[in-house]
Amino acid sequence: MKTQFKLGLLGTSLFVGAATLATPAFAQEQSQEQEQGSATAEATIVVTGSLISNPNLDRSAPVSVVTSEELDLRQTNTAEQFLRELPSAVPSIGSAVNNGNGGASFVNLRGVGSQRNLVLLDGRRVAPADSTGRVDLNNIPLAVIERTDILTGGATTTYGADAVSGVINFVTKRDFSGIEANLGQQITERGDGNVFRADLTIGANFDDGRGNAVFSVGYQEADAVFQGSRDFSLFNVSSVTGQPGGSSAAVPAVIIGPGIPGNQINEAGTDVTAFDRPFNFNPFNIFQTPFERYSMYGAARYEISDAVEVFTRGMFSKNSVKTIIAPGGSFFNTYRVNLNNPFIPDAIAQRFANGLGLTAAQFAAARTSQFGPTLPDGTANPNYVEFSTQVRRRTTEAGTRDSEFTTTYFDYMLGLRGGITDTINWEVSGSYGESERIQSQTGFARLTTLSQAMLSLPNGQCVNPANGCVPIDLFGPQGSITPEMVAFSFSGEQTVIDRSSLAQAQGVITGDFGWGFSETPISFAMGGEYRRFTAQRRSDDASKLPGEVVGGGGAAPDIDGAYDVYDGFGEVVIPLIENRPFFESLVLEAGARYSDYSTAGGEFTWKVGGNWSPVQDLSIRGNYQRSSRAPNIGELFVPVTTGLDNLSTDPCQGSAPVGNAQLAAVCIAQGAPAAIVNAGGILPPAAGQINTTGGGNPNLGVETATTWTVGAVLTPSAIPGFSLTVDYFNIKVADAISSPAIGDIIGGCYSSGNLSFANNPLCQLIERSAFTGGLDGSPNEVRGLLLQASNLGLIKTDGIDVSLRYNTQITDDIGINLSFDGTWTNKNTFQAFPGAINRDCVGFYSVNCASIQPEFAWTQRTSFLFGDDFTASVLWRYIDAVELEPEFVGDFLGGNGRPAVGEFSDFTSIPAEHYFDLSLRWNVVDNVQLTFLVQNVLDNQPKVVGSDIGSTAFNSGNVFPSTYDALGRRYAAAVKFRF
Repeated sequence: MKTQFKLGLLGTSLFVGAATLATPAFAQEQSQEQEQGSATAEATIVVTGSLISNPNLDRSAPVSVVTSEELDLRQTNTAEQFLRELPSAVPSIGSAVNNGNGGASFVNLRGVGSQRNLVLLDGRRVAPADSTGRVDLNNIPLAVIERTDILTGGATTTYGADAVSGVINFVTKRDFSGIEANLGQQITERGDGNVFRADLTIGANFDDGRGNAVFSVGYQEADAVFQGSRDFSLFNVSSVTGQPGGSSAAVPAVIIGPGIPGNQINEAGTDVTAFDRPFNFNPFNIFQTPFERYSMYGAARYEISDAVEVFTRGMFSKNSVKTIIAPGGSFFNTYRVNLNNPFIPDAIAQRFANGLGLTAAQFAAARTSQFGPTLPDGTANPNYVEFSTQVRRRTTEAGTRDSEFTTTYFDYMLGLRGGITDTINWEVSGSYGESERIQSQTGFARLTTLSQAMLSLPNGQCVNPANGCVPIDLFGPQGSITPEMVAFSFSGEQTVIDRSSLAQAQGVITGDFGWGFSETPISFAMGGEYRRFTAQRRSDDASKLPGEVVGGGGAAPDIDGAYDVYDGFGEVVIPLIENRPFFESLVLEAGARYSDYSTAGGEFTWKVGGNWSPVQDLSIRGNYQRSSRAPNIGELFVPVTTGLDNLSTDPCQGSAPVGNAQLAAVCIAQGAPAAIVNAGGILPPAAGQINTTGGGNPNLGVETATTWTVGAVLTPSAIPGFSLTVDYFNIKVADAISSPAIGDIIGGCYSSGNLSFANNPLCQLIERSAFTGGLDGSPNEVRGLLLQASNLGLIKTDGIDVSLRYNTQITDDIGINLSFDGTWTNKNTFQAFPGAINRDCVGFYSVNCASIQPEFAWTQRTSFLFGDDFTASVLWRYIDAVELEPEFVGDFLGGNGRPAVGEFSDFTSIPAEHYFDLSLRWNVVDNVQLTFLVQNVLDNQPKVVGSDIGSTAFNSGNVFPSTYDALGRRYAAAVKFRF
């Protein structure tokens, strides 16, 4: 209630008080004609990656820029959409992620983890989405964004922890005056995936330009695109066999119990091999998550006097993200079942009796008994037989499993700035923001009620009739589960609430000394900063208990964490030489920051860089930084829980351990029943998923990184309008906060040459089901792989960025603009612990590599400008070819009698992809602009590789939809009014 009250106040204040708000200072553009020393002169901070505000200084760190014009041509509706297509980024959680989407969108620069880059608004932090400390990109108000600066390299010295791989700085429009309204609509060629967006922005200067206020409101809605609506994803395909795939939780049920070693069984008791009839879950899942957002943004500034300006900014957003996954069911839980359960067909009951070793007379007496464990007179029923079994049945009658994530977000900032002297300025500011995300789940069974309903008597009642128990028929065909059964076993709605907040205060003095070694004086910035992060999670009783929400993944126990950090920092830019032969300019940069974390102690970071222009047309730049990242609240305080991850083939499944005494011994030592192992009865992981156990570690320390870049900027005066930048980047993260990859544990145990439970510690990190022997099962029964977080990781990546721009006039009426941005990534290696595989995922895909990172990617835009009224533009996006990770083939799909993916080599590579988008923009009159867009003009379809060759979040619908367009050709139209 407190949060809702605060949000209500903020919404009211944005409407009523917009004229008294003010604009932030960082990363803004402003005319240099303003009087230096006045309060407004301090607004000239133009370089992302530095606090020093002199616009005449070339900097050492490369920054790429995406303008608002580019977003208009792309008809971008959320920040995540264009950021995931950056050549320097790897797709993270966003609108193309369904199973694995937690209701927020993120960006992953350089592929070293979305928790290692920082998202800023006008150079300032905003409230994070949850305990990870990451910012939800769904809350960024694109209608007021002037440009987006992307600095891919360490920036911890300037902005503090988390900026290991870089920063994304959204820069808002300054001094906006007038009215701007935008209406946009998008739809796929197949008639689905409709997206609607509307924004209204109003701004004005007042009091003879001493102040400015801007206010913007927006609405957006996006519809789902189901995997069943595309031919390539209608039917699930196994990545291992190339045959129809899916889940062993099916209709009819897969039964594991006495006398039934894991088969689908019809009412006649006939076996049907589990993966001859897997459940096709694809049609129920989605490629585009439904999304709805209401947003408000207000900002203003006002010069109180010639020496002091007040500025402020507030934003509010309420958005809803929905995910839809296939119907749930009883899945892998072990239930107690009674032999006189009337829903068990006679033939199946006979199989159970044989497995239990019952005689014909005992079976007849148990089967025909009308009572439970107690007779009406209170004595024990000698004929009652109860036993354990798994009945993996999809309850399609209960509908899909739906999750709705509703986020309410606000962030408010207030500050003062002014001039100390003509060349030195000061600024103090404070801000506070909160995010509240409520997850509501429906369509999931409850373990307690489902277990109660599985014990059914011939009289139509439950063995335990409490709570109005309604027996359930999991043994029958489609339609055997009635609405009354669903109402009892699937009762209730699960709710998980995540809250996070960020309070911060900063004071900065910046300017120049008025003297230096050359014509341009030495510039500096120094100051202090305080930040406090808090994060909480509150779950209903069912969500807290492992396995209670059947088919809901891991439990969501409560979290309550916080930490403070105090920073002191300083930067200096020293122009050494200017206007000399071979030294048009030579500039040195340096900076340092000391951070004191309440959880991790003190940490010192620093940077040094320089820029040398031997001639006016060429600059050579370089930058070296020591960065750091303290563990976030989730990494420290999230309780250890069991959840889901991905594995297509279990080394102990099927006939692999039969006749292999060493492998069989390890499988048994890990908890698998000897009888099942020796009979070859362990099933493949259902739906390519296994259990993993991990969580926070309060003993985690700070991870450290060294990042350096070196490059050149070419702007030849002989070719007006042409510029070329080439930069090499190198990032190394030591003591990385991480957990082992699945392949590190599986390969380190079964393919290491040391196949011994007693002598191989990695084999001891695998725990199997005591009932089925598999790595899947209910989270309260099977821990699976133990993946504890530590500071043992090592991450290295390097590569080259290339950016080219060329603008020229072909004729007086026709101009052409060319742009190219490309990244070649040499490597991106991750070593979970000393001695583990130094895994390189560049150019590869597998369950170990999460989202795809190609070796080479680029975007190229060609725009023809016909006067001031019409623009025709083509965007060409290229993704290099990728292939199946070699270690994945060796560890998972070859040897030990397991299926070899070589038989289906078509799944072992994805060819290079070229996407083309056509944009047409027409200024109908001075105040009206129309934009038309055709995305994926050639209607390219993604390459099918099956649904269990990568992680569930990014490998879905037989493809990788975050990397490759799964929606097909799309059309968009928008109109913009300006007054």
